[in-house]
Amino acid sequence: MARAPLLLIGFLFHWILSCNSDTGPSCPKTNTSLLNFESEFVMLQHQLRGDFELIDDCSFRVSEFDMLPGSDVHWWGAIGDDFVNLSRGFVISDMKLNRTYKNDSFVVSLMRNVSWDKIGVIAVWDIPMASDFGHVVLRNLRNGSEDSVPSPSPTGAGGNSSFRVYEQPTMFENCKVLLPNYRVRWTLKVEEGAIDIGLEAAIENQNYMAFGLADPSSSSSKLMLGADVTVTGFNEDGMPFADDFYITKYSECTRNADGKVQGVCPDIMFEGSDSGNDTSGFTALVNNSRLVYGHRKDGISFIRYRRPLKSDDKKYDLPVNHVDNITVIWAMGLIKPPDSLNPYYLPQNHGGTYGHLVLNVSEHVNDCLGPLDAEDKEDQDLITADGNAPLVVTTGPAVHYPNPPNPSKVIYINKKEAPVLRVERGVRVKFSIQAGHDVAFYVTSDPLGGNATLRNVSETIYAGGAEAEGVQASPTELIWQPDRNTPDQVYYQSVFTQKMGWKVQVVDGGLSDMYNNSVVLDDQQVKLFWTLSENSISFAARGEKKSSYLAIGFGSGMVNSFAYVGWVDDDGKGHVYSYWIDGKDALRIHSTNENLTYVRCKSENGIITFEFTRPLNPSCSEDGRPECKNIIDPTTPLKVIWAMGAQWSGDHLSERNMHSVASSRPVRVFLMRGSAEAEEDLRPVLAVHGFMMFLAWGILLPGGILAARYLKHVKGDGWYQLHVYLQYSGLVIVLLGFLFAVAELQGLHFDSFHVKCGMAAISLACVQPVNAYMRPKKPANGEEVSSKRRIWEYVHVITGRSAIVIGIAALITGLKHLGDRYGGENLHGLNWALIVWFFIGALTVIYLEYREKTRRRDRIFGRGNWVLGNSEDEDIDLLSPSRAIPRKESASSERMEVQLEPLSR
Repeated sequence: MARAPLLLIGFLFHWILSCNSDTGPSCPKTNTSLLNFESEFVMLQHQLRGDFELIDDCSFRVSEFDMLPGSDVHWWGAIGDDFVNLSRGFVISDMKLNRTYKNDSFVVSLMRNVSWDKIGVIAVWDIPMASDFGHVVLRNLRNGSEDSVPSPSPTGAGGNSSFRVYEQPTMFENCKVLLPNYRVRWTLKVEEGAIDIGLEAAIENQNYMAFGLADPSSSSSKLMLGADVTVTGFNEDGMPFADDFYITKYSECTRNADGKVQGVCPDIMFEGSDSGNDTSGFTALVNNSRLVYGHRKDGISFIRYRRPLKSDDKKYDLPVNHVDNITVIWAMGLIKPPDSLNPYYLPQNHGGTYGHLVLNVSEHVNDCLGPLDAEDKEDQDLITADGNAPLVVTTGPAVHYPNPPNPSKVIYINKKEAPVLRVERGVRVKFSIQAGHDVAFYVTSDPLGGNATLRNVSETIYAGGAEAEGVQASPTELIWQPDRNTPDQVYYQSVFTQKMGWKVQVVDGGLSDMYNNSVVLDDQQVKLFWTLSENSISFAARGEKKSSYLAIGFGSGMVNSFAYVGWVDDDGKGHVYSYWIDGKDALRIHSTNENLTYVRCKSENGIITFEFTRPLNPSCSEDGRPECKNIIDPTTPLKVIWAMGAQWSGDHLSERNMHSVASSRPVRVFLMRGSAEAEEDLRPVLAVHGFMMFLAWGILLPGGILAARYLKHVKGDGWYQLHVYLQYSGLVIVLLGFLFAVAELQGLHFDSFHVKCGMAAISLACVQPVNAYMRPKKPANGEEVSSKRRIWEYVHVITGRSAIVIGIAALITGLKHLGDRYGGENLHGLNWALIVWFFIGALTVIYLEYREKTRRRDRIFGRGNWVLGNSEDEDIDLLSPSRAIPRKESASSERMEVQLEPLSR
């Protein structure tokens, strides 16, 4: 009974293998010209290696397959292996390749609508980047001809032979791991009397790789002496080399005073020194390491070279015993380029990266599981924009373009082929475009370029466009300044042709370059940066001491404040959360759903820096949520506090998350002005300013207007004198109060409504003396008022009363500004006192207005005690519509009625 489950499992396992290894009898084998076709993948990117075999009309087998992962990788079919044909290719299988492959073998089935007669090339294709990781070219070799596109063989045709088309230089029969980042591969070719050796390592391009034979007669402690090694690497132009070296001393290659060389030197230098420096006849003889192939891809150096098993150079070369164990040595290190004294690339001290082992090259060895994976995979030249010198944009031939397939012509910047361009946020980058009229330069979010809208793909254009083209005789200048919202990676490309450019790395410069304004908050522990936009504002906060989290809050204190907390979790991921705090314990910290964008947080040596952008007005209705009240008014100072602590969590907060250090008082940040000041007690000078303005606008100036309005019936010109004295006194006090405030605040800033109201009221008040000086002559009794006099009276009265109204508004906004600046807790009494004062003033005006109307009504109906000789003109309201009627009646009457009063005896 126990064997039944095992048999069932074995049956299922055999069935799965059968399904994966063969497509079954439903797939015929009619294409005899390609049946059992074998080849090897051409490595282009992502360290792709593997064998290919076509097994029937609808499937193929892949074996010993290595590949680093991509983003969205598929099996791809195309007619040809050139840029145009591969770009027009199509997916041929449902299988995805979105992982790392390590010497894997599997069978791939074609889609039902795909047949071999439609395919000339099978590629491993990354769709988002349009990248060819590697491919196999299918060729029909019948009758000795080669056609780029296979044609199906007639049904029933014979032929079942297996053949290989090419042997790729990246493929070997054997592989041995020397270090986790260093491998040696080899293929023994006894019939040719040679061995092909491949060295690959995850190293920088200025490093060398050395491998060779130790002298069998050397002791184990001195294996390097007398060793025959090959030193490989890449020159400044990126071209590979492989040179034959001989070691006579544990040192770099040097030349003695007598011209003799010693150390780790090329064979040609030894032979040249022994033959009077005449090396022309010995070069081919002594340099027995022949370069076959080399490349730098994905941060990996790979070089293949061939050396004979038995060399003609018996002096400096050792024979390769391919039937017995041999001791080999290896090393890696920096390489010294040629100079005026030495025309060769010479290895420098390996720095301890060396070793030896025993090999039998005729035995099959393969302990290299999977591809090498370098930390830095970028091999292109790096150009850093400095903001001063322009970057010259031209075109040139594609030699080492990093993302094949590609057009034959690509973009060069400062004479470097498709380099990686590094720019800083907030720093201007200047391009001088000289690439020709057929290359329109632009910076885009699309990795392919060539106008993404034509591919129905959305893109964001950061600079340039169709008009950004020019030639050397008439270059076009393009200015681009990346900001804090620019992604970390964008691309420079051509509008008209895909894949001509490459990457732009956008890095953070100083925060002061990325933001328009900055201030230091209380206690000099946190620096706040911001940039104000039309409908949003971007903030950055950076701590000046080590902590696990940093928080800033908007409010006078922790309670009743909106807080933003930035921290980095255990996985190294940064977070920025928003909160509403209505108490002093952890349970009173409530998470909010604010619309924060462009959020970033990082920790460098324990220093927290976080950034975010938020709207000035929250995009939510007044539905009771706290964040709906978190409105930022740029014209009003923003009170900012801060705190730091040792631990934060995005889930459940406790007492452990409370801050360990915090600001002692808020700092009032003037967002539009770009400055800040600590909140403090009311300054005495500002208190005097407020009292003087109340004395002027609340007592003197209104009193002058009331005197002109309600005291004209008093004998003499006492009302006029009182009016003038009160107005001039009030104006002088207003100007003095204004000067006190400007001196105390060190300037005049129109960023608050209070200042705008005050300046408007002062301007109107200053107009009144000038207006009074320019008044027209008053008409004599019985004369009609001139139009100029009437206009003047209207302007004088309206200006004065408007000044009083705006002045009172300045008093009210001044108290509100005082509350925003120093806190409103101690201003409630002043607010109520001002309200009571205005209420009493309003009652006084109502009473006086009532008395004035009653007095006028009594005079009109003859009950007034009018005394001969008083000027009735001075007793008329300047703005009354009936003020001209008595004058007209007096002018048209031929007699005057006088009421005589008896004299008391």
